[in-house]
Amino acid sequence: MDRVFVALGSISAFIGVALGAFAAHGLKTRVADNLLVIFEIGVRYQLYHALALLAVGLAYARWPGPVTVASGFMFVVGTVLFSGSLYALSLTEMRWFGAITPFGGVAFLGGWLCLAWAAVQR
Repeated sequence: MDRVFVALGSISAFIGVALGAFAAHGLKTRVADNLLVIFEIGVRYQLYHALALLAVGLAYARWPGPVTVASGFMFVVGTVLFSGSLYALSLTEMRWFGAITPFGGVAFLGGWLCLAWAAVQR
């Protein structure tokens, strides 16, 4: 599982950097400033949690177990729901995507709690 999370983190970071470049160069003149800020928040949190996935890969090598795995998958789900909903909101201007964002935030919080639990339970 450690390799899975390092791979997922690396892919997520790659996508985050690509989307950040897309926002800076491709979206800047096409969407309103407030929507660009929302998109960039999605990129920022995706990159933070790409690093978190790398940390989970390292943590799993030291503290293998279901809580560490849960942490990694919560970060993946959080990225899809939180960042994905912000990307969709920015690109479509459909405000209902904003209702999905908090679920991603809760997944991020759960991922961090699981990672902490994995560290202290051993």
